[in-house]
Amino acid sequence: MKAIILAGGLGTRLSEETLLKPKPMVEIGGMPILWHILKIYSHHGINDFIICCGYKSYIIKEYFANYFLHMSDVTFDMRNNEMIVHQKRVEPWKVTLVDTGENSMTGGRLRRVSHLVRDDEAFCFTYGDGVTDLDISATIDFHKGHGKSATVVGVHPPGRFGALEIANNRVVSFKEKPQGDGAMINGGFFVLSPRVLALLRDDATIWEQEPMQQLTGTGELMCFEHNGFWQPMDTLRDKTLLENLWNSGQAPWKKWN
Repeated sequence: MKAIILAGGLGTRLSEETLLKPKPMVEIGGMPILWHILKIYSHHGINDFIICCGYKSYIIKEYFANYFLHMSDVTFDMRNNEMIVHQKRVEPWKVTLVDTGENSMTGGRLRRVSHLVRDDEAFCFTYGDGVTDLDISATIDFHKGHGKSATVVGVHPPGRFGALEIANNRVVSFKEKPQGDGAMINGGFFVLSPRVLALLRDDATIWEQEPMQQLTGTGELMCFEHNGFWQPMDTLRDKTLLENLWNSGQAPWKKWN
């Protein structure tokens, strides 16, 4: 199964970092948060990634182009013009980087890479700025079991994201960014059938608005409830929280060895 990751936005609420780099390349524990997200998926056997680039996309491309060098111990013999690799640390990843435009919305970016997943049974979809201890394997099994078009992961953080009203695991109401009423919210991790791609009109399509509302109205959006750790990196305060968790050696999302 493939995982599509949105990595093209401006990240204006984290401007202290994103003036120089895309938000997914902001580091937690010395590694981009995008790396953490790939590690989370890889822990559950998903190693085929499609990354939707936009703002400063060349930084993401250069990172993966030089990933082997970043993750290895090397000696540069200048006299003999040689590079000697002492220790290799590689990942089982296939990473496809697609320029989805600097101004495309979330649904528009998904639409731009739709040809890469159109013939798949299902695919994962998430944002490049949040980490979780979500059981992704269980989420996929849940999606395959209900047979509907879409699964959204519901979580319980502060009410500033799309709120979900749920009955028997089916989403019956979706409201984007309420002011906080204690409801379970859109956690930004999805498992989707290619059928949802027909709801994406153009680059201006916002996934969290009309497509999700249409899926809700037709009973095609189901919720996998996650009661564990989930944390987006929207602000410098969020980054500091995640950094402190990582440095403590108790980062809840780190399930890999």
